[in-house]
Parts: sequence; C-alpha cells; structure tokens
Amino acid sequence: MEIQPKKSLGQNFLINAGILEKIVSAAELSPDDTVLEIGPGTGNLTKLLFEKSSRVIAVEKDCRLIEDLKIKFPAIKIVEEDALEFKPEEHGLKEGDYKIVANIPYYITSILLRTIFEKWPKPKLIVLTVQKEVAKRITAKPPDMSLLALSVQFYVEPKIVGYVSRGSFRPMPKVDSAIIKLTPRIFEVEPPTEVQPRIFFKVAKAGFSGKRKQLINNLVKNSGMIREDTLKIFETMGIEPDIRAENLSLNQWIELSKLMEK
Repeated sequence: MEIQPKKSLGQNFLINAGILEKIVSAAELSPDDTVLEIGPGTGNLTKLLFEKSSRVIAVEKDCRLIEDLKIKFPAIKIVEEDALEFKPEEHGLKEGDYKIVANIPYYITSILLRTIFEKWPKPKLIVLTVQKEVAKRITAKPPDMSLLALSVQFYVEPKIVGYVSRGSFRPMPKVDSAIIKLTPRIFEVEPPTEVQPRIFFKVAKAGFSGKRKQLINNLVKNSGMIREDTLKIFETMGIEPDIRAENLSLNQWIELSKLMEK
C-alpha cells in the first residue's frame, strides 16, 4: 500500500538500506533483546529489528499504517498510540531490559527524550536518528554546552554514530540527520551523579536563563542565591567569577548543584 507521508506528523520514511543497517548495528542487538520502536512507518527498520531480536514492540500514531504493519509483521506487537502517551510498563517493559531504536519525527525529539528520561523505565540503550544540528548540540562539550546538552548528558552518554544525508529519506527533509547512540548512566555507581535531578535542573535552568551573560549574574537573578555566597562556591570549585554557563562541564554543573543546595 502506498502511503502519502503526512507533514503534520513529521513523517520522513528512511529508505537507505545501508543507513538502516547502520542503525541496527549501533543498537548491538542480540536474540535475547526486546526492542521498542517509535514510529515504524512503513516498516523498513522494523523488519531488520525483528530479524536481530526476540521481541519488538512498535508504537505508531498514524492509523493509516497500522493494518499494513500488522499484516507485514504478525509476530510483532503493533501499538496504535502517540509515543508521548505510551506507557512502557503496560506492555511488560521494565528498567534495564529493553532497547529503544527509532527514526523519530524530529519535532518531538526534545519532549520525547524528556519523557524517556523522566517517566519511562530506564532502557539499556537508545539509538535514534535526529537532526544533524540537534545531535551536535546534544553531544557538545565546553565551551559549547547548552541546556539541551546538559539535560541529555545528565542521564546518558551520547555519541554520534554517523551522519545521514537528506536524500536517504522519502520525502526528502530540508536538513541532514545523524544517528545518535545514548548509553544510560548508572546513577548508583558513578559518584558525579549523586545529585537529585530536581536540584540539578533548577540550577542548570537558572544558569542558562540569560544568553551570553555571566553565569553568576544568571544564578543570582534566577536562583535566589546571594552574590557573595555564589562567589565563594566558584572559588571552592576553582572557576573564574566571570565564567559563562556554556564553559562548564557536566561534572562541574553537578558539583555546582551540590554546593548550591547546601
């Protein structure tokens, strides 16, 4: 069945066989793995995922695609639902026992990642195709950190696996893409992550609240901290008083969050 992609759903079907193989390879699938695919579309990636793993759950919002997917993949659980409303636990997915592999609609990238990190059981691994520039922002290091980079790197170790030209999709998008691999951090083992997410993001949002402004000015204005106390924290951390938010590393942000909460 020929499906006309819907612009309103951000549909760009991936048709490049080599790129599909690269995505599957990045997911490091074994016959014992359970895979959650978001937005299977016409099933090009779904087929390869099912060949490499024991169980695939595919969540598709577009009702036009459901019947065809069920016919193509009778052994796969096809769920007609908005991924942002999906409840993994209701489908037997538990922390650390599934992987997420998907060519997602790009307009939901940020909110989907937030949903996965904050609401879903932690997956073993996440492999996504996202806009090239978004992938670069997610993997950025000082002096190019951003709130997006911090928000993702707090939960996972991100890595760009490869780039995807716009000609690999139908219809062709206006931008190039990237395959990004996100490996969840293990909070209980890594000392740098011993900070409550609520505290960390409160400090990070305050720090990035004013673009191109000194970090201390943003913190004093938006976190309720006293300038003198904040300067003492900077001194303890060995950072300059005129530093900007984008110059701090993830571990420095974590340390800053701990000290500001005391």
